[in-house]
Order: sequence, then C-alpha cells, then structure tokens
Amino acid sequence: MSSVRAELIGENQVLLAKLRKLGNIQLRGLMTSIAEGLRTSTVERFGTGTSPDGERWQPSLREKEGGKTLVDTAALRNSIHSQVGSDGLAVGTNDIRAATHQFGDTRTIRAKNSQFLMFYTGGSWVRVKAVTVTIPERPFLGISAEDASDIKEQIMEVLEE
Repeated sequence: MSSVRAELIGENQVLLAKLRKLGNIQLRGLMTSIAEGLRTSTVERFGTGTSPDGERWQPSLREKEGGKTLVDTAALRNSIHSQVGSDGLAVGTNDIRAATHQFGDTRTIRAKNSQFLMFYTGGSWVRVKAVTVTIPERPFLGISAEDASDIKEQIMEVLEE
C-alpha cells in the first residue's frame, strides 16, 4: 500500500477503545464496514476530483482534452482496496504512482536515446536537453469530515445494540 497513514483520534478513538472492552460485539464486522465505507469514499473522489478536505484537485492537462484528472485508464482508482486486521484497518493502494499524485513531485526528464528531447508545442518543434515537470499534489487518500461522521455513527449504532 502507499505510505499514507490516517489515524482516528479524539472521540472516535475513545469509542473504539470502549468497543474493544465489550466482548459480545463483533468488532471485525464493524471494522469491515468502516473500511468499505472509506474505500468507497476514496474511489468516489476520483469522480468528484476533490481531496478528503473537499478541495478541488488542480486540473490536469487531460481535462483540456475532454478527459478527467487522475482517471485516464482508471488503474489508480481501481487499485484502491481495504484490509481489516485484528487491531485495525487500512485503505490504500499498491500502485506505484499513488504517492506522486497524493503528495505531488517535481521531476527532470532527460533524453535517453539521444542528446535532446524533441516535442511539438505552441505551433513549432522544440529541442531541449531536459524538461522539469511539477506534478501538483492531488490527495485522494484520507478521512473526510463526512467519513469521520459516518464512522462515529456506525460505532454509536453498535454501542446502542
């Protein structure tokens, strides 16, 4: 999975601690439900083009061509999965591009098989030795305010049963 970590703190963490003390509650079922909810909301962010905090992603060049940011082949979106263990849950991806899109990056591209890079831009051909490209951060992993509220609601429902 990508190296993004989100922890529930505050009320949610206290509620989870209380749940662990109750022997008759199926904690794994609750964790599975929470994990699936987080996975679903993460996948939905690719459709809305927003980060967990609700901010719109910076549009990519693909949008100018009628496409969508981070959704060319849908491989990244489709790689989002969840795991549930005895002491927690994780939602993430093992896609190698995930960290670049989550955190952004600056890269220098150089020609591999010739002395120059050549590309057509602005109506003419350009030859350069290197190009520096900045990929803005477009966070898709994380817990939104709505996610946190849903988690709290699920925990409260289990406590009330």
